Amino acid sequence: MNIQRIAAISVLVTVIITALYLGQSLIIPFVLAVLIWFIIREIRQLLRRIPLFRMLFPNWAENLIASLLLFTALGVIITIVLANIQLLSLKLPTYEQNIGLVMYEIDETFHINILEKMQGIGANLNLSTLLSVTLNAISSILGNIFIVLIYILFILIEESGFSSKLNAMYPNAHVRKNTLKILSKIDQSVGRYLLLKTGVSLLTGVLSFIVLLLFRIDAPFFWAFLIFVLNYIPTIGSLIATLFPALFALLQFSDWVPAVWILFIVGFIQVIIGNLVEPKVMGNSLNISSLVVILALSFWGAIWGVTGMLLSVPITVIMLILFAEIPATRKIAIMLSEKGNLKK
Repeated sequence: MNIQRIAAISVLVTVIITALYLGQSLIIPFVLAVLIWFIIREIRQLLRRIPLFRMLFPNWAENLIASLLLFTALGVIITIVLANIQLLSLKLPTYEQNIGLVMYEIDETFHINILEKMQGIGANLNLSTLLSVTLNAISSILGNIFIVLIYILFILIEESGFSSKLNAMYPNAHVRKNTLKILSKIDQSVGRYLLLKTGVSLLTGVLSFIVLLLFRIDAPFFWAFLIFVLNYIPTIGSLIATLFPALFALLQFSDWVPAVWILFIVGFIQVIIGNLVEPKVMGNSLNISSLVVILALSFWGAIWGVTGMLLSVPITVIMLILFAEIPATRKIAIMLSEKGNLKK
C-alpha cells in the first residue's frame, strides 16, 4: 500500500468520523428508525406464523398491526416510567436527607473522617438537578420520536417498491442475487439480534422488577426499565444496571442491608442470564470478536454517547457483513469476526 493510498484512506476515515459526529442529530434518528423497522419486520414474521393472520391480512395491514403492537407497548412503558419519575421527584427531600445519614454512617464505621471530606461534595449534590438532567434526557429522546416515526413511515412505504428498484439498479441477475444475499444476511443477523436481545433484556428487567418490588424499592418499574435498556450495552451495561438500584436502595433506606441484598440478587440474575440464558438463546450468531465489541462500544460511545453504546453491536454486525462481501475489505471482516471464520 503506497503513501498516497494511506493518506487517502486516512482523510476518508477522518471525514466520515467528523460527519458522524457533527451530523448525529440527523443520523441517529434515522439509524433508530432502521433498527425499529427491523424489529417490526421480526414481529411481522412472528405474526405470520399464525395461519389465520396470514390469510386475513395483506402486507400493508401486517406492517400496520406489527407497528401498532410495538408502539402501543412503548407508549405504555413510557407512561409508567414518567409516572415513576414523578413519584421519585415527590420523595426528593427524603433522599437528600438520607445522603447525610449514609455519609455519617460511613464516617462512624470506618473512622476516616469521610463526612468532613464529602461535605463539599454533598453540598453540591442536588438530587433535583440530577432528576432535571434525567428528565431533559428523556425529553430529548421523546423529542426525536416524531422524527423517528416519520422515518419509519417512509421506510415502510419504500419497502413495498424496493424489489422493483433493486431490479432496475442491478439488471445483471448475478449481481442482483449477490446484493440480495447481503441484504438478507443483514436482515437476518440484525433482526434476530434485536429480537433475541430484547427478549433477554425483558426477562432480566421483569425478574429485577419482582426483586425490587419485594424489597419495596420506590419506583421499581423505573429501575427495571433502566436495567432493561442498559442490558443492550455490551459488558458494562449489566454492571451499571446492577449498581444503580443497589445504590438507590442505600439512598432510600439509609441502610446497607437491603442495598447489599439487592446488589447480590440483581447481580445474580445478571450473571445467570448473561452467562447461561443469553449464550444458549443467541448462540454464536453474531460472529463478532469480544475485543471488537468493546472497541465498538468505546468508539460509538465517544461519537454518539449512550445512544452510540446502545447501537454499537447492530452497527458492527452490519459492517462485518458488508466487509465480508467486498474483496478489498474481507481481511478486515476476518479480524472483526470471532474466530476468523466468515459465515457463508
